[in-house]
Amino acid sequence: MKLGVISRNIGVALVFNSLMMFVSVIVSICYGFDASFSPLFLSAIITLAAGTFPLIFVKKSGTPNLKEGFVVVVFAWILSCLFGMLPYVLWGGEFSLINAWFESVSGYTTTGSSILVNVEALPHGLLFWRSATHFIGGLGVVAFMLLVLPTAKDAYSVKLSKVEMSALSKENYKFKLFKTARVITIVYLAIIAIETLCLVFFSHMSFFDAINNSMSTAATGGFSVRNGSIAYYHSPSAEVIIIIFMYISGLHFGLIYSSFANRSLKIFRNPVVKFYTLGLVVCSFIIAINLMVGGSAHSFPTALRNAAFQLTSIASCTGFATDNASAWPALSILLLLYFTFQGACSGSTGGGIKADRICVFISSMKAQFRKQFHTNAVTRTRLGNRVLEDNFVLDVNAFIIFYIVIIFIVALLLAFCGVNIQDSFTASATSMGNCGLTLATFGSFGNYSAFPAFGKFILTFEMLLGRLEIYPLLMIFGVYKWK
Repeated sequence: MKLGVISRNIGVALVFNSLMMFVSVIVSICYGFDASFSPLFLSAIITLAAGTFPLIFVKKSGTPNLKEGFVVVVFAWILSCLFGMLPYVLWGGEFSLINAWFESVSGYTTTGSSILVNVEALPHGLLFWRSATHFIGGLGVVAFMLLVLPTAKDAYSVKLSKVEMSALSKENYKFKLFKTARVITIVYLAIIAIETLCLVFFSHMSFFDAINNSMSTAATGGFSVRNGSIAYYHSPSAEVIIIIFMYISGLHFGLIYSSFANRSLKIFRNPVVKFYTLGLVVCSFIIAINLMVGGSAHSFPTALRNAAFQLTSIASCTGFATDNASAWPALSILLLLYFTFQGACSGSTGGGIKADRICVFISSMKAQFRKQFHTNAVTRTRLGNRVLEDNFVLDVNAFIIFYIVIIFIVALLLAFCGVNIQDSFTASATSMGNCGLTLATFGSFGNYSAFPAFGKFILTFEMLLGRLEIYPLLMIFGVYKWK
């Protein structure tokens, strides 16, 4: 492998991290040089030095092959998380070494789980940095790299995109790969900007809170600057705005871009979007009725708003909360648990198995049922008008099985550490799905501070597995055996 190529491209990712740290330093200055100034400034200098060193001293040596592309992507994520924990460690407070690592990985993978008991104790600069890790992770380290390498050849872009974006997410990008990175960025920044303005003008949220919540929403992350998450604001207008943008952030960015560029609603003809949207609408009404019958809500509009918010938050893998869903009736909790597994659409910043794979799985099951009744018939799996190749269907179904197996393995490891079975399973499912919002005993507003150190480390590994969609992270362990 060409270590020079690998180190230079990882260096680009670290430089972007340092730039966001400097932005956080500016936020700290705006709030009177708060307590996060020195930790953030020192971290930014260290990260910038680490990123620029290979760019200055390592000689250019061509473009990476596929093996090197895997190494670049995986280590760009891991090193971003390592350098991203520096501000937490230097600031101190609740951030022990393992807690800082957990918070950093949760931020970059847009999981949104936290070890903080008192989020509001953090200074403004550090609060902004937490949201900035969502911003970087949601857009993707490699997307940044594709944007800043104007000399990148198509072959280079292909190699990196193969490991940063799944085949499902690339399916609806009808652009060259360099333009794909620009499309992702345009949609991503537009969501943040428009949501921020809506929260400021229609719900009278402070600009600082609005920009932080918007970055978390667009990244489908879930870090909030308030202990009570979105429930803190007691604002139905803020909840409705965030519901809308969580839903949008869970859709395929390429389809969103095409819809605006062509001024059409063609996006809603997509079978996956229809499946995802219909599921949210129908289940929101079911949960709202269940909350009314179970006595968890006093009026149907309030029940529907709470149901839609919690369900969209979990389905998009955002992790915001307006109510303690752990206290809801069993039917509602089971529906939320299903969407924890399903997640958002491919090509979005959301996690989970993805609605696309669920659609393929359902279609393949229908094909198998037809084959049982007509044994000699040639049955094909379809998604809308598209006939799917058998190998593609097999890959999708294998991914789903692998995904579920990993959740159970991590749950077993957590149980071995002394965590009760309910917390073990839900923590594992939400970490793998990069969801953050739990249905466990510590509730929707809880945190992971009480988890054992080994359990926190296992969960961070699972977060990275979920964010990179399993294969890149696991394949890196055998990269030297590739031919």
